[in-house]
Amino acid sequence: MRTSLAAALVVGAWVTVGLASGPASAAAADSPSVTPRSATDGAPASAGLLSAMQRDLGLTESQARARLAAEKTATAVQGKARRVAGSSYAGSWFDPATGRLTVAVTDGRKSGVVRAAGASVELVRHNARQLDATKTRIDRLTAPDGVSGWHVDPKVNRVVVDVVASAAGDNDVREFVERARKTGPVLVNQTPEAPRTFAAGTVGGDPYYTGNVRCSIGFSVYGGFVTAGHCGQAGAAVSGWDRSAIGNFQGSSFPDDDYAWVSVGNGWWTVPVVLGWGTVSDQLVRGSAEAPIGASICRSGSTSHWHCGNVLATNETVNYSQGAVYQMTKTSVCAEPGDSGGSFISGDQAQGVTSGGWGDCTGGGETWHQPINEILNRYGLTLHTA
Repeated sequence: MRTSLAAALVVGAWVTVGLASGPASAAAADSPSVTPRSATDGAPASAGLLSAMQRDLGLTESQARARLAAEKTATAVQGKARRVAGSSYAGSWFDPATGRLTVAVTDGRKSGVVRAAGASVELVRHNARQLDATKTRIDRLTAPDGVSGWHVDPKVNRVVVDVVASAAGDNDVREFVERARKTGPVLVNQTPEAPRTFAAGTVGGDPYYTGNVRCSIGFSVYGGFVTAGHCGQAGAAVSGWDRSAIGNFQGSSFPDDDYAWVSVGNGWWTVPVVLGWGTVSDQLVRGSAEAPIGASICRSGSTSHWHCGNVLATNETVNYSQGAVYQMTKTSVCAEPGDSGGSFISGDQAQGVTSGGWGDCTGGGETWHQPINEILNRYGLTLHTA
């Protein structure tokens, strides 16, 4: 039995949806996209969030508070620094050691205006346009199962291709790597396991169900909630933790993308909440400003509940056995089957819905999420915020 605020709200995953009677919110037809709030908006961090960051990131309470404050500043600086860097921009990342955002540029003459925007500067060879073009060329290749994914890494100023260690000597993998190297600046890295999605067969607990598949709710939007596309196809019926009808998948895409949205009705309604599962207080959602690489991020799901880590990469192509999924964000947060679709949140800012990964929450691992703003824009949805 739930004892948190979510007890009255219900939800098979994190945010979301209430159980008591009440009309479902209507979708805002005149709001085709989300307008993220400033990352500096919002209430102070809860004791539960600070506790989770201490547990998963090895921080003291004062260090966790300082990091959250620095990350909010870095998130606000990120957009301005990119604008002033212009075509010289080559990516950015948050450095927990210094508490500052670093911006890579190819033109040293831009260093002054970038520093004036509040960021540190690193001079590199390849700009973001060149790196993105290299990644796009790799996206056109057909990857074997032994290649887990690839992404632009601004810290090494290369496109990093991740290869499963046990398959590094495979002829198909080696051929793919050779072809990838010809597309531009590429660095090959080895990863312990191949990524997989985190859907699960029907089990007891707090879920939402589509047939015999259990997944997790991501974020409330006006008229429904967003989740992972591999959890169900358009038209599929969805039931809640108590098996009562919620609604139907209104849109779904997987692979290529891994996102979907589900309508809410039948006495359920949406709320701007991510469940803390008793580990932390239930978290209010106040916007969807994208956290930079290096920032802390937490995940909530119906199997492994609440865990935190760091943003490792953005715009990564993940090569699942079902096909490649593009524009994903990689994190060091663990996840397990049944967590698919659940919420990724940084501070009080929604980040995305859980797609898949490798490892588990006993031995650790990595997990990818599909960014929330892409989902909102794709379906013309409006995030439900506090």
